[in-house]
Amino acid sequence: MREFYRKSVHMLFGLGIAALIFATPIRISLSVLMLGTFIGILFTDAILRGYRIPVISGLVDSLERREALPGRGALTFAVSSLFCVVFFEQAIVVPAIIALAVLDGTATIIGYYFGRIKILNGKTIEGTLAGMALCFLALLPFLPAIEAVLAVFVAGMVELFSPLDDNLLIPVSVCILLTLLGLG
Repeated sequence: MREFYRKSVHMLFGLGIAALIFATPIRISLSVLMLGTFIGILFTDAILRGYRIPVISGLVDSLERREALPGRGALTFAVSSLFCVVFFEQAIVVPAIIALAVLDGTATIIGYYFGRIKILNGKTIEGTLAGMALCFLALLPFLPAIEAVLAVFVAGMVELFSPLDDNLLIPVSVCILLTLLGLG
């Protein structure tokens, strides 16, 4: 059940970032993301030094993987979002962040609870295909169908094969693809 809650928060966090970027001027999006990232780094430092922060420490204890740096997932998500907002157009950043939130979260939840056929690094075909399918549906309001399929494919391959943190790489990879397709 822990993984379900962890990835549900991941999806809500990501969709919240996408909504922020979609609904506010770039200056406000950047300011909120930078403030959140800075505060997140402060909290991580405090927790690593042994301080207990009301609410935050409880969330980290209940949601973060045991071996991970406290708040690492949220920080890498925020950093990749910041990077994309600075270097790419808003119209492609929103679907890129949605791709990370929906594909990664869905793939993990479905793979963890229903996956039977392992593909790579413990990931399952059921999780990967479910994540890609739901991601495609989530991207349709923001991208034409062909571009949504291509974005989902790139995000899915990065999620499946990347040896590095997919929170950092999926949004950037999707932004690069959509820029090359002329959508940026």
